[in-house]
Amino acid sequence: MATPMLQSAAELLETSEPALRLIISILIGYPLALVSRYCLFKKDAFLIHLFHTLTGLWIAYFNFGFQLFHSFICILVQFLFLRLMGRTVTAVGSSFLFQMGYLLTGYYYTATDYYDIKWTMPHCVLALKLIGLSLDYYDGGKDEGKLNAEQKVSALRHVPSFSEVCGFAYFYGGFLVGPQFTLRSYQRLVAGELTDCPGQPPNSIVPAIRRFSLGLVCLAIYTIGSPYLTDSYMLSDDYANQPFWYRCLYILIWGKVTLYKYVSCWLIAEGVCILSGLGYNGHDSAGVVLWDACANMKVWQYETTPLFTGTIASFNINTNAWVARQVFKRLKFLGNKMFSQAAALFFLAIWHGLHSGYVLCFSMEFLIVTVERQVEALIKDSPTLATLTQNLFLRPILYVVQQLIHWLFMGYPLVAFCLFTWEKWSKVYSSVYYCGHIFFLVLLFATPFLRRVLVPKKIKENKSQ
Repeated sequence: MATPMLQSAAELLETSEPALRLIISILIGYPLALVSRYCLFKKDAFLIHLFHTLTGLWIAYFNFGFQLFHSFICILVQFLFLRLMGRTVTAVGSSFLFQMGYLLTGYYYTATDYYDIKWTMPHCVLALKLIGLSLDYYDGGKDEGKLNAEQKVSALRHVPSFSEVCGFAYFYGGFLVGPQFTLRSYQRLVAGELTDCPGQPPNSIVPAIRRFSLGLVCLAIYTIGSPYLTDSYMLSDDYANQPFWYRCLYILIWGKVTLYKYVSCWLIAEGVCILSGLGYNGHDSAGVVLWDACANMKVWQYETTPLFTGTIASFNINTNAWVARQVFKRLKFLGNKMFSQAAALFFLAIWHGLHSGYVLCFSMEFLIVTVERQVEALIKDSPTLATLTQNLFLRPILYVVQQLIHWLFMGYPLVAFCLFTWEKWSKVYSSVYYCGHIFFLVLLFATPFLRRVLVPKKIKENKSQ
């Protein structure tokens, strides 16, 4: 699908043609959203589904050619599951096995040792949509009292039409990079309900421009910084010969800049969803209109939090919320919160791909979050540590130190995530003496000992009761 014009533009911008196609496709969502607002608002539902389906198929063809058939096959099979199997556990299990099996098979046959933009990239987004669709349809057959608050909002009481499923799956605002949203939200969009002005298109142009502009800023940071902070440099002899502090600092800065690649795409895509109305989320307690229903990033929290859990809560929000709702909470019957969390992270790892780097990355996330929670509880229960951290003079110093540790060890798991294979990520980790693994394992086993020393007996007894 290479074209001379796009190849020349990609060379001028010092990027790859598939990456340029991806950005163009996300940006095209803005004029498409304007068409939806001013030509299709409150029009016939079938016409809206058809518009979303055809534009999504065009985006798929523009990026992946006739490999768009992969998405169509999975959508068709999912629709048949809904129609033929109904609201059954068998239907849910079949949907999960088929959609994940198709995705993982695609990874097996297309994956390389480098990051490639192939049909499997949007397909991982689609797989979650279709699995979630089967679960929401299953929930629609339950009694209202057996559903939690989230399930009541997303449960489907009627089987959707094929045109509806296609429009939902191919919606231009979320087909390529997300965000995740439910069919119920899509139905409300088509019905013209997602607006702050009943009966009229939403006043969402300014909020959309804000997210778009913020996305461009993040894209500019990544575009300027990434040529100087490459993955391959960490595998070079020059990197290995640098001082230890330099290698660690490189991972910190490299990780920060690399993440802007994802942040920029999500922010720009979110702007499309806001412009279309899908981002409408009602009003807050003060009556201010909220446009964060499709937010994948809480940028201020992401940039300022010194906590790993804070970063995770502000990053790829809708995917994390999907996994929490459809995987973590549905494993409640296991009776073990930590096991459910581990299972959810393992699901996320294989959903990203079959490389060992993904499993290691999310294993590190599990370890880091576990340790951070232990340390937070220790500081809270220890009068000495609590007093120390609340000291007005020390707080700015502690914040800077905490941020340095935080971003170093945010970049640290990302090494495995971006380098994929054992041969590559093990080389980088060995060059920094596996400092991240050692640091958090030591804290994991040291924290219980420190609790015995620093936490008064009375507090420990109250905790155990």
